[in-house]
Amino acid sequence: MCRNGNSEKNSPIESFFGIYKTELLQGLPPCNNITELRKLSLTYIDQFNNERISLKTKGMTPVGYRNHALAV
Repeated sequence: MCRNGNSEKNSPIESFFGIYKTELLQGLPPCNNITELRKLSLTYIDQFNNERISLKTKGMTPVGYRNHALAV
């Protein structure tokens, strides 16, 4: 965490958790235990990185965009 006034370093993770809470946690019944939440979270993160396309990444997945940027 950054000190007050230095939010530019926190913005990517804040953005991710905002999307995470909106797409994954809203509308689902509460998890019964931490193992259930961990499994759900790992599935979501895998889907977020490998399947979910974004306009900010030119219609590619985050992993595809990173591989494309490294290949150039």
